[in-house]
Amino acid sequence: MNFRRGEAREEPELNLIPLIDVLLVILIYLLVTTTYSKYSELQINLPDAAGEAPANKPVILNVAVDSSGRYVVNNRPTAFNSVAAFSETLKQTAGGAPEPVINISADAGATHQSVINIMEAARLAGYSHITFTTQSQAGSK
Repeated sequence: MNFRRGEAREEPELNLIPLIDVLLVILIYLLVTTTYSKYSELQINLPDAAGEAPANKPVILNVAVDSSGRYVVNNRPTAFNSVAAFSETLKQTAGGAPEPVINISADAGATHQSVINIMEAARLAGYSHITFTTQSQAGSK
């Protein structure tokens, strides 16, 4: 409905100059903030790596303790009389290996003291590489 019958309507116009100004500012910002890398400044000769398998595999001592306090070293039942005696048992089982790995498998119901006894015996024997065997839950991911 045109209530202004005698007046001409002004045509809407789109002014592109502010749009061009904004685009130029963005372009200048991108040119200023871009980092240019020069890879040819340094000539680097990278060394070659030759992977070799270790000459000796470490000796692994499997020490297990169950919930009733029975100890097994490499599938042989071992009586635990004292920490010093158990340390000697570990040395004999290692057979003079310089640094065996003590692999502790403790039952979930075993006391903390029984695991500490194994660790203390390994310390007295001079062995510092100790690992623990665990298992994942059947329902967990």
